[in-house]
Amino acid sequence: MRRSPLYMAVTYFILGAVFVFFAIQNVTRSGWDFFTYFLIILATLDIGSGIRFIGIHRKIKQMNNDQQTKSK
Repeated sequence: MRRSPLYMAVTYFILGAVFVFFAIQNVTRSGWDFFTYFLIILATLDIGSGIRFIGIHRKIKQMNNDQQTKSK
């Protein structure tokens, strides 16, 4: 079953928020080490993927609306 791009965007945003939370917890516990930077990089990639999926969702929605108006 295919997932919608909006569902994937929300999933990636949630994962990004979880990684940010863990990075903040790690900074308060042990400071800025390699693992903290790694978590922030993962969060950045997930949030960026979420933004990309929102763009894909909007483009698909716009294409569907254009097809519906042309067929009328």
